[in-house]
Amino acid sequence: MSKSVGAESAGKNQITIDPAYDAVAPDDFPAMMEVDRYGKRSTAFDKIISATHDHFWDPLDTKYIDFSQPWDLEKEMLIPEDMNLELRTAVSDKLDEGQKIYLVNESVRWTMSSILHGEQGALNLSASLCHIMKDPGAQEYAANQTREEARHVTGFSRYIQARWGKPAPCGAVLEELLVELVGTPVVWKKLVGMQMVLEGLAMGTFAAFYARTHDPLLKRLMQLVMTDEAFHHKFGKIWADRTVPNLPPEERDMIEDWALEVFLRLLNNSSGPEQKKHLYEKVGLDWRWVQGALMEAMTDTRMRKEMRSGTSIFRTLIKTLLKAGIITERTAPKYAAYVDLEELYAEGDRMVGDAIAEEGIKYLKEINGAGGDGSLFALGGTSAAE
Repeated sequence: MSKSVGAESAGKNQITIDPAYDAVAPDDFPAMMEVDRYGKRSTAFDKIISATHDHFWDPLDTKYIDFSQPWDLEKEMLIPEDMNLELRTAVSDKLDEGQKIYLVNESVRWTMSSILHGEQGALNLSASLCHIMKDPGAQEYAANQTREEARHVTGFSRYIQARWGKPAPCGAVLEELLVELVGTPVVWKKLVGMQMVLEGLAMGTFAAFYARTHDPLLKRLMQLVMTDEAFHHKFGKIWADRTVPNLPPEERDMIEDWALEVFLRLLNNSSGPEQKKHLYEKVGLDWRWVQGALMEAMTDTRMRKEMRSGTSIFRTLIKTLLKAGIITERTAPKYAAYVDLEELYAEGDRMVGDAIAEEGIKYLKEINGAGGDGSLFALGGTSAAE
C-alpha cells in the first residue's frame, strides 16, 4: 500500500481535490509501480506537454542565442535610468553619471542573480514533484518543466558570466522562501508558491525587462525564457481552476492567507536596501540612508501608480492570484493598496507576457521548423494561446 501524502502523513494542510494532483510521500517509490496507476493518466496536461517541442531552445547553441555579444558596463546602462528604483529618489542627487551607470548595472546584476536562484529553485521543485505526483500525466508535465528550468539556469548563468563573471548571492528573504517551497511535502504550497506566485512574478519581471532593456542579448534571453514560463504558469492555473472553487471555506482561506504572506515577503524583498548594502557602499552611500530615501519617495500614491503599469512585476502576480480565486473580499484590501483590482479582473485572462511568448514561439518555429537545415524535430502540438 502506498504512503499517501494525505491527512495521515502530511497533516490537515494537504489538500487534494482533483485526482490529477494526488501525491504520495517522496520516498514511496513502490507507489509509482502500482500496476493500476499506469492506466490512470489524466488528460489535463496533454496540451501543454504536446506543445513542449514548439518552444524548444538551447542556451548553448548560438543559433538560438549568442552570449558573446559585447556590452560596456562602464559606459552603458543595461536598462533605462527610470527603471531603477533608487534613482527615482534623492539617491540620484548624490551620484555622478558614472556612479549612476554602476548602480543601475549592478542592480540589474542583483535582479538577474535573484532570477537565477529562483530558476534553480524551480528546477529542484519541479524535480521534487516528479517524486510525489502519482498521476502519470502530472508527473510527465513536471519532468518537462524540470528540463526547461534547467535550461533557464544555464541561460541566466551564461548571461551573468558574460556581463559580470559570477552572480550575486541569493537574498535572505528569497532563499528562505525557495528552501521552504522545495522542501515542503505539501503539494498545494508548491503549486501556489512556485507555479502561481513566483511564476507570476517571473512573467512580470521578464516582460518588463523585455520591453525596456537596452541590451539585445538580455531582450532575447527574456523572450526565450518566457516561451517556457507561459506554460509553467498554465500548470498552476489548471490546479486553481480544478481546486479552488471546490474547497471548503476554511481550506480556501488558509491558501488565500498563505498566498498573501508570500506576496508581502516578495514585495519587501524587491527593494530591501540592506541586501544591497555592498552595492551602495561602492558609490559612497549608507544603506540606511538609501532606505530612508526610498521610504520618503515611495508614498502609497506613487506605489499605486507604479504598480498599475502594464509591465509591473507585482501587477502580474496579483492578477494571477485574482483570476485563480485566491484573492477574495477578505484579502482584497491588502492588494488594493497597490493595484486597481476591478481593472485587473476586467482585463480577461491574458497576461502581459503572453503576446511576447507567442512571438517567441514563432521565432523558435522558424529555427526548428521542418524542412530547415538543422531541424531538430517535426512541428505540431498546441500554441501558447490555447
